[in-house]
Amino acid sequence: MLLRLVTDRLRPYTPALVLLLGLQLVGTIASLYLPSLNGRIIDEGVAVGDTAFIVRAGLWMLGVSFVQIVATVAATRLGSLSAASMGRDLRAAVFHRVGSFSAREVSRFGAPTLISRSTNDVQQVQQVTYMVLATMVTAPIMMVGGIVMALREDAGLSWLVAVAVPLLGVAVGLVVSRMVPHFRSMQQAVDTVNRILREQITGLRVVRAFVREDVERERFAEANRTYTGTAVAVGRLMALAFPIVMVIFNASTVAVLWFGAQRVDAGQMEVGSLTAFMAYLVQILMSVMMATFMAMMLPRAAVSAGRIAEVLDTESSVHRPADPVALPAGPLEVELRAATFAYPGADAPVLREVSFTARPGTTTAVVGSTGAGKTTLVGLVPRLHDATGGGVLVGGVDVRDADPEGLWSRLGLVPQRPYLFSGTVRSNLRYGDPDATDEQLWEALRIAQADDFVRAMPEGLDAPVSQGGTNVSGGQRQRLAIARALVRRPDVYLFDDAFSALDVATDARLRAALAPVTREATVVVVAQRVSSIRDADQVVVLEDGAVVGTGTHDELLTSCPTYREIVESQQTSEAVA
Repeated sequence: MLLRLVTDRLRPYTPALVLLLGLQLVGTIASLYLPSLNGRIIDEGVAVGDTAFIVRAGLWMLGVSFVQIVATVAATRLGSLSAASMGRDLRAAVFHRVGSFSAREVSRFGAPTLISRSTNDVQQVQQVTYMVLATMVTAPIMMVGGIVMALREDAGLSWLVAVAVPLLGVAVGLVVSRMVPHFRSMQQAVDTVNRILREQITGLRVVRAFVREDVERERFAEANRTYTGTAVAVGRLMALAFPIVMVIFNASTVAVLWFGAQRVDAGQMEVGSLTAFMAYLVQILMSVMMATFMAMMLPRAAVSAGRIAEVLDTESSVHRPADPVALPAGPLEVELRAATFAYPGADAPVLREVSFTARPGTTTAVVGSTGAGKTTLVGLVPRLHDATGGGVLVGGVDVRDADPEGLWSRLGLVPQRPYLFSGTVRSNLRYGDPDATDEQLWEALRIAQADDFVRAMPEGLDAPVSQGGTNVSGGQRQRLAIARALVRRPDVYLFDDAFSALDVATDARLRAALAPVTREATVVVVAQRVSSIRDADQVVVLEDGAVVGTGTHDELLTSCPTYREIVESQQTSEAVA
């Protein structure tokens, strides 16, 4: 999986990689030539006192060294740029893939692991790619070239190479093979730590309100201990690998000196050749060491690559049509025809054959008890998830056949949990229309009953908004989300319980201000308070995912027991209050 992922992502940088390979080849050849040249200086210059040869060979050695330095620096820079570019592209690919996911895929993975996969996992793959480009290309060239050059110097000591290299490879392979399960556990532990930390930061007020600090602290500590224990286990294996490498490395050097000295004493080789052979053995073992370090990084990168590929290979359940149909111009009608929706593996569908029509210039309210499927129903219109049965039509076009961007540009959605992005009031409102003027923004704020508190802020439209809008109250957040939808001036308004955090007076003023703005638009409102939808042109009552009543408020009071029960329960609550 790691090889496939890296190969696919590095393909656009093939010319740079070819140049990198050529530079590394030049640098490695220069590096392999230096010990032989040094041996000649010893044997043909120092041993016989030929100063002129020493000077000529020394200057040549300096020139070769300069070429090696330039080639190595250039290759390292190319490798770094290529790996960083690949990491950038990989993060972008994960981001765009996650952006195409429907609510089903996001729920399946979860936000913490998606964040980990686009940051920590990509970083692991990028780091190992850089190491491959910087060392693993050089390592085999140096190993093969070192063996050839060592045999040229003295074939009698070649058995030392035949013993040291396989011994080092087998020893390191045994250690690395035990790291793979630990690395997989480590990435899962990172997800758990991220999830718990995210929950605790987001739900800080709840934790404090219920005095659960000690419990949450212990929960985080347990996840942290699991991650630490896994990291320590990996660290122990890594700590074991380095001494093994160094013992074999030093033992090989001692063996070359011991047996080489005997051959020099017997006149079977020169001192310079022994020096060169030992340098070549060091280069060979160094290449094995580089491969060793890479081998220790590969298991974790392989796990990370698998996790990234899982995201990239996951197709959204909401597919873009092959031949998208454009929505008609003018007001749009929203129609549900026996729409059914069920989550994968669920025992029963959330929505069952829901049918109704919301026409332009009218307000359609959807009411029902908690869990009746109201939010799921609204989510079918902008294709947050697709109906598993029946159809949803906007302007007479099935949303599954419509151009997604064209569909979304005609809708104004205010979700049940309004979310504001970090930035300013102006930047959040312009999500509805990037070209909106300040006058249009203030008009939207006025209609949404939000202009008073925005004007009260010292910076006005430039007032800072924290991530999620946590620096404003819940009611203010809802009104800013409504204003954001109003800036777009869409043909279809979808209010998913968007007035729940407003007091009755503000709710009434907002609905009165909305009426002239939405006069020609189709309005679908999900509401808990009956007072908010009493004047709706059509009320759809849901119970257990099915429509049990459709009509006006007065009609349903006489014809729908479920609706009458909802109204009576709220009147009783208001009377008690």
